Amino acid sequence: MNRLIEYLRQHIMIDFQGDLTVGKVRELLAGDDTRDAKALLTKLVADKKIEDMILVLADCLLEPVQRALTDEVMREQLRMYSES
Repeated sequence: MNRLIEYLRQHIMIDFQGDLTVGKVRELLAGDDTRDAKALLTKLVADKKIEDMILVLADCLLEPVQRALTDEVMREQLRMYSES
């Protein structure tokens, strides 16, 4: 089981569902006057697309997600699957 858990953790993929556009991000950030929100929106408007942001975000989140998926969490999820 340990080898399977390690394999699954090392081969996990992060993907985002939905049709996120610059316009949708603008809508979601409406009323947020923080420096981070303004900087993100400025960059996305200049790039005219969000694909790069999504790819970079998924890549950056991979390692923290892998660390958060402890052996116990993985084992419990596999147990729940096998009992369903």
